Amino acid sequence: MGKSIGVRFAAVALVAVISLLYFLPSLPERMISADTRAKLPGEGINLGLDLQGGIHLVLKVARDVAASNFVDRTSDSLAQTIKDAGLNVTVRREGPFGVTITGVADQATRDRITTLVEKDYGVLALENREQGTDLAYRLSDPDLDRIRVGAVTQSVETIRNRIDQFGVAEPLIQQQGSDEILVQLPGVSDPDRAIDLIGKTALLEFKLVDEAVQLERGMPLPEDDEILYRRVLDPQTGQELDREPHVVKKQAMLAGDTLTDARVSINQFNEPYVAITFDPVGAKIFDQVTGEHVGERFAIVLDGNVYSAPVIQERIGGGRASITGQFTSQEANDLAIVLRAGALPAPVEVLQNVTVGPSLGQDSIHAGLMATVVGTALVVLFMTIYYRLAGVIANVALMLNLIVLVGALGAMHATLTLPGIAGIALTVGMGVDSNVLIFERIREELRLGKTVRLAVDQGYDRAWVTIVDAHVTALITSAALFLFGSGPVKGFAVTLSLGILINLFTAFVGTKVFFDWMNSRRRLETLSI
Repeated sequence: MGKSIGVRFAAVALVAVISLLYFLPSLPERMISADTRAKLPGEGINLGLDLQGGIHLVLKVARDVAASNFVDRTSDSLAQTIKDAGLNVTVRREGPFGVTITGVADQATRDRITTLVEKDYGVLALENREQGTDLAYRLSDPDLDRIRVGAVTQSVETIRNRIDQFGVAEPLIQQQGSDEILVQLPGVSDPDRAIDLIGKTALLEFKLVDEAVQLERGMPLPEDDEILYRRVLDPQTGQELDREPHVVKKQAMLAGDTLTDARVSINQFNEPYVAITFDPVGAKIFDQVTGEHVGERFAIVLDGNVYSAPVIQERIGGGRASITGQFTSQEANDLAIVLRAGALPAPVEVLQNVTVGPSLGQDSIHAGLMATVVGTALVVLFMTIYYRLAGVIANVALMLNLIVLVGALGAMHATLTLPGIAGIALTVGMGVDSNVLIFERIREELRLGKTVRLAVDQGYDRAWVTIVDAHVTALITSAALFLFGSGPVKGFAVTLSLGILINLFTAFVGTKVFFDWMNSRRRLETLSI
C-alpha cells in the first residue's frame, strides 16, 4: 500500500510540474525573461480576438462573377475548337452565363456544332431547339450551382493560405451562409493591409502591349484590345502621382495559375521585386511567347492593373520571370504571398469590418478572471466550512485541476477566448460536484458504522459510476459544440472537454491518494467530513 501511495503521489506531482512548465510561456513578457521562455516547452496559450483585440471581417463572395468567368473561358475555348474544325460561324458571349453561335447556315453545320458541344462542352445546355441561324447555349443549372459553391469553398482555402503566410496566430476563417466568409485575425492592428491582402483577387495575367494604337492621336480601339493603367507612385511617400495608360490585348498569353513560386528579391539598385517561377506547362508557354514576340512589350497585369510592361529582349527559357513596380519591401512581400496562395476565383466584398481594440480585450480578461477567482474562492470557502478536512483536500485537488487544465491548453497551443474562460469556471463547478458526490457517499458509509478506510474505499467505488455517467454526457455535449459551433463556441468546448477529463483524474487519483496516505500512517477512528 505504501509503495502504491508513493507512486500515485509522484504521478500527481509530475503531472502538476509538467503542467506548470507548459503554462509558463503564456505569462506576459515582463514576468518571464526571453532566455527562460526559450528553454521552456511549448509556446503557451494564445488569446482569442475577444481577449487580445484584432480584426473581425465578414466577406461576400461574388459567386456569379466566378461563373461568368468560367463561361468566358469556355466560350474562348469553344470558339477556337470551332475554328479548328473549319466552321465559318461566330461565337459570342450573351448575358452573364450565355454563349451564342451565329451564322449557322445549314442543318449539317448545326448538327456538327451541337455534336461538338455535347461531346466536349457538356456544361453548356442548348436553349433554342427550333431551327434557325443561331444556337443559344447557357451554363447548365447543375454546373452553375457547382461553380457557385466551389467559388466560396475555394475562396475560404485561398484566404486561409494567405493568412497562414501572413503570420497570424490562430485565425478563424470559415464559411457563413451560402456566400459569406467570416475572418477573425487576433493581434492584427493594421486592418487596411489585412483587407488588401485578403481581398485581392490576385488574377495574374501576361498580355501583349498593342503599340500600333496611339491613344494621343485618337485612333479607335480595336475590338480585341483594352486600356489598362499602371500606377506611378512617389518613391518617398508611396502616394499615387499618375496613372499611365497601356493598350493591351484582351486575350492573355499566360495566366498566373501556372505559377509554382513567388519570392521577394533585391535588384542591383537595392530595390525589391518579385521573382516568379512557372510550372513546366507555364515555362513552355512563356518560352514560346517570348520567343515569338522579341522586341515587343509584355505587360504584367494583376487584377486589371499593369505592374510593369518591359520589352522582350530575347527568348526567356527556364520558366523564370520577375515583377517590378516601385514596391516597398512590405508591398513586394504581400504580392508574393497572394501569388503563392493563388488567385481568388471571384472578387470579395467587405460587408463588415470591426477592429477590436486591446483595451476591450483587457477588460474581458479582467472580468473573466475576476469571475473565475471569485467563484473559486466562494467554492473553496464553502467546501472548507461544510466538509472541513475533506473539503481542504478537495480544494487542493481543485487547484490541481486548474493547474493541469491551463498546462494542457499551453501544451496544445490552444486559443483562449472569453467563452473559454467560462468553460474553465464551469470546470471548477464540475470538479466540486464530483467531490460532493464522493463525500456524501463516504458520509453514508460512515453512518452505517463502517470503518474510515472501508467507508472511503466504498464511497469512491459507488460514486464512480454516477460521476462517469455525468462526465460522459457532458463530454458528448462539448464534442457536439466543438463540431458544429463557431469559433468562440469551439473555445468553450475545448476548455470544457479538457476540464471534464482532467477532473476525473483529480477526483479519483488526486483526492483518493490523500485519504489513503492518512489511513496508511495510522488507523483512523474518525474522519473530518
